[in-house]
Amino acid sequence: MSTEGDTTAMALSGSLHISVGILSIGGGSLLLLVNGYGSTPEKDLVPHTALGILLLITAALLAYSGIRHSLSHGRLFSTLCLTVSALWCGSGLVYILGGQRVIQPTQLRFAFVPGLAAFILALLIIGIAAVVAKKAVLFLIAVGISLASAHQIAGLTAVGFGLYATAANYFLVCLVCLYFGSGRLLSVITHGKVELPGTGAKKKAELKAEQNQGCNDAVSVSLAMNLLSASVLACPLLGVVPELSVGHVPWLWTAGVFQLGMCILFYRGMDMLAATFYGFTSLFAFAEGYSALLSFYSIRPYSPVPFPVVFSVLFFILALFSTQKDLLEGFYQLFFVAYSIALAAQPQGFFQAGTQGVQAAIFVASACMLLITTFNMASSTKIPTGQSCFKALVGRMQSVTLRAHDKELHTPYLGYSKYADAEVLGHASNVLATFAITATVGSQNPLFVLILPWVVMAGGALELLCGAVAFARGKTFESTVFILYGVMWTVWGLTRYGGLYGETRGLNIAVGIITFLVFNILVTAAALFMNVAWFVYAFTFHLILISFLLDAMGSLPYGYDIGVTIIFGLVSFYFFLAHIFNSTFKSPQIPLGNPIIKLTGAGGGAAVCPHLPARKATSVLQIAEIMKNGGICGMPTDTVYVLVAACNRPDAVIKAYKVKKQAEDRPMSMWISSVKQLEPVRHLLSPLLLDFMEAAWPSSISMVIPRGPWMEIFGLGDAAKHIGTPQSIAIRNPDCSVATHLIGLVGPIAVTSANPTGEADTTHHNQVYAKLGNKVDGVLCDGPSPENIASTVVDCTKIETGQIGFFRVGLIPKSKVLQIFEEVQRRHRQGQTNPAFQYDMELPLTERDISEVGSTEDSGRESENSTPCPPSLEENPVLGNGS
Repeated sequence: MSTEGDTTAMALSGSLHISVGILSIGGGSLLLLVNGYGSTPEKDLVPHTALGILLLITAALLAYSGIRHSLSHGRLFSTLCLTVSALWCGSGLVYILGGQRVIQPTQLRFAFVPGLAAFILALLIIGIAAVVAKKAVLFLIAVGISLASAHQIAGLTAVGFGLYATAANYFLVCLVCLYFGSGRLLSVITHGKVELPGTGAKKKAELKAEQNQGCNDAVSVSLAMNLLSASVLACPLLGVVPELSVGHVPWLWTAGVFQLGMCILFYRGMDMLAATFYGFTSLFAFAEGYSALLSFYSIRPYSPVPFPVVFSVLFFILALFSTQKDLLEGFYQLFFVAYSIALAAQPQGFFQAGTQGVQAAIFVASACMLLITTFNMASSTKIPTGQSCFKALVGRMQSVTLRAHDKELHTPYLGYSKYADAEVLGHASNVLATFAITATVGSQNPLFVLILPWVVMAGGALELLCGAVAFARGKTFESTVFILYGVMWTVWGLTRYGGLYGETRGLNIAVGIITFLVFNILVTAAALFMNVAWFVYAFTFHLILISFLLDAMGSLPYGYDIGVTIIFGLVSFYFFLAHIFNSTFKSPQIPLGNPIIKLTGAGGGAAVCPHLPARKATSVLQIAEIMKNGGICGMPTDTVYVLVAACNRPDAVIKAYKVKKQAEDRPMSMWISSVKQLEPVRHLLSPLLLDFMEAAWPSSISMVIPRGPWMEIFGLGDAAKHIGTPQSIAIRNPDCSVATHLIGLVGPIAVTSANPTGEADTTHHNQVYAKLGNKVDGVLCDGPSPENIASTVVDCTKIETGQIGFFRVGLIPKSKVLQIFEEVQRRHRQGQTNPAFQYDMELPLTERDISEVGSTEDSGRESENSTPCPPSLEENPVLGNGS
């Protein structure tokens, strides 16, 4: 039932995102349509600045729709949305520059043509893929916008012809979008009851097929951005535009920003190699845009040799390892090796014919790759790309073993994560930033040397992105390093190479560097507990910070800065090579060394308990065996992580209580997998209570019920005193498939929150071991907790009187609980009790005793109608650690 519900929810959510995307395309097309018909050669209907801002807003909506639908596995539609978003983002920025007279009206044609030309081809290719996929609406939109862009280029030369032809194409797009978007929106509003012909939501089979297409949409958009930047660089060589100018900056930086966005989607799709490659290509786009921007000030920055040479080496290694995906991908990346070499060979870099000629070749290669990728995404018949060649080659080598790419367990002891490991790109960014600052600026203006974009974008933006991804994966130390170093590279790059150094040099900047030195001392100390390589990494960066400090104070020894930066660059390169190699091969491994200082306990023991992905049935079986043998384990639930022990192992329950450092007023609770586990004691429990359990569970509702001899059947023995109070206990059936499966294998379990008493709840599997140390025997890993809100605790101790109370209102609202209880009461009044839990005709004495105990316990409580006012959390010991 849950699978069907998830599929339905996915379909409705995807339908809503499609509606937003289609209507955004329609709105942008309507804007350009009205502007096209209403403008004259002498005067524009909508001023350029206003038109640009409106296009940027529309582009943002389209980008949102494309990304959201990408996460919902709508690949071709996502590709179209993101590509059109990039088109209108670049166009909007050009219009704004034109409206502000940064670009003169006579130069608008040269600013628009390279970008529009790239999108004409990209959208035509997407239209071909839409035909193959039999998606008429996407075909009409893609081809309509492509033809409109082509006529816009023509209109820049012959205004009278181009404006009306462009408007006519956008009119067609508007009609298609209005019909399809309205149909989808109507379907969402009516929950699928009303659908216009041809606008129905995808079937389950189609949704499942799209889930297996990987990150093809992100690849297609990234290739379109490579096509865009290559078009801008190749046009001056072909004579289409006179030279690279400030009018091309919007296109180049749009390509860079979108590639950074796709980089995050690649990490989300567990494609580390693609994320690294397109992170690299985004650096070129930003550097090209930076050079074009400086041309506005008649500056053509000189390109130093070391950086592009190092970049070519990184590209070559990445291309070599990318062949494990397919040979075509590795071959395509070799074009960027050639581009890096061309950049190193020509001092003026992006302004010279050799570099622009390589970009022309990249334009052709990107177009071919885009066609193949979109065709394979849309068609069941695939164009061969050599996917299994690398695996077949390595399979013949007895000394090498490939690592299985398990998306649910990307690295050991980390469990399930929504993102791939970003350390390859993070360390490569440090390599690039380090070798960029080896260039000598001397007394000349630093803007004349191409250093700033490499340091700020590679060492800054990319490294901060990697730090954010590492943090999302629970890698606290790695994320701290990347974020700290990323901030340092950004500040130093802008200050030293942004023309501000002369004003701030001295004590002002020295104080800031000293602050970073103090932070890095802490990082270096923490690295002692990681491994030898990390300690060397942090220590050598400390030497770079010292060189920055000496430079700021004017006391830098000759050659010291270059020496330490090269050392740190080589260490970073070792890390880059080690992580890309070790993530590809299971054996052999490039060593990183052991911790210099080892601690026992949390995080320091040599033997870490098993951390197993919760999404695998074999993992649950392994944890179940550990618990059957008396172990205690961390487990994800529908709320936060908990510490569990099998009730039939009293020694384990006592151990969990002691490990938790449980306070006497915060007892453990009992969890079951279903009400059927109470079958042996059903004659001892109230039929109304049992029916209420059946109706309310599984859910995030804990029920406080009277304690009694019925607990003895679960084998708790002396450990029973640690569960509940002498009068009552809290019992729950969680709404979590992993938890219920584990309880079904082990039997009822004793539960407490997976944190020492008094600390915050545990919301990630990494925190379980970090908080409780090696006293835990195993952890089921499921990433971040779905909810950080505790369960709702219902007082059922006097349910026979028709009254329930609330000790705590948590995830399930009070109104929902009362609605369930009233429905159960109504059935009982009509005599519709659950036949599986009927009372026996003659109740044993023990049950009457329980009733008396319940009456005694509740006699002092204040009640009002069906919802008595419960004691506060502080006064109530039953709630202990119920999650």
